[in-house]
Amino acid sequence: MYRIVLKATRMAQDIVKKVIDETDIAVDATLGNGNDTLFLSNLLHRGKVYAFDIQTIAIEKFKKTIHERNIKNVILINDGHENILNYVMEAPKAIMFNLGYLPGGDEKIITRPDTTLKALSDSLKILKPGGVITLVVYTGHLGGAEEGLLIDEFIKKLDPKIYSVMQIKFVNRDERAPYLIVIEKNDSYNEDKHNILC
Repeated sequence: MYRIVLKATRMAQDIVKKVIDETDIAVDATLGNGNDTLFLSNLLHRGKVYAFDIQTIAIEKFKKTIHERNIKNVILINDGHENILNYVMEAPKAIMFNLGYLPGGDEKIITRPDTTLKALSDSLKILKPGGVITLVVYTGHLGGAEEGLLIDEFIKKLDPKIYSVMQIKFVNRDERAPYLIVIEKNDSYNEDKHNILC
C-alpha cells in the first residue's frame, strides 16, 4: 500500500511542479510529516508556503526541520485548513491536500468531511487562475470512505467553465487504495498555456 500512496503523492507533485514558478504562493493544507511543504519550499525560492496542521506535534516537528535547514519561506499555521481564509490573503498558485491521518501519529485524528469540504470550497475561491488544487484521498481508514464520497460528489458539481477536474484511480488495486484528484482553475487569459489536464 505504501508504494501506491507514494505514486499518488508523486503524481500530485509532478502536476504542481508544472504550474508554479519560484515567485508563487502555495499552500500545504495538511502538513503532516512535511513532505509536500518541503517540496513546495524547494520550488518557491522567492515565493511563500503556508502549511496548516491542527496537530501541534506536526507543527513542532517541522519547526525543527525549518531550523536545521534554515528555511525562510514557510509559514506554519497550527489550525485546521477549514480556516484558510483567516490566514492566506494572497492568491496561491497551488494548494495541496493529503487527506487521512498523520503517518506514524494518532490514527483517530483524521481529516473530516465537513472541514475538508469547507477548506476545499474556500481554497477554490482564492486559487489563482491557472493554478491547481491536488487532493490525495484515502478511504481505507474509518471515516475515509465517507470523506471520499462527499468530495467526489462536490467536484462533480463544479462549473466546467471555471474548473477542469481530473481523478486518477488505480483500477487494478484494492478499492480502498488512495487516489488523486486535480482541480485546475481555468486561466481566462490563456487556457491552452496552463491547462495541464488535457
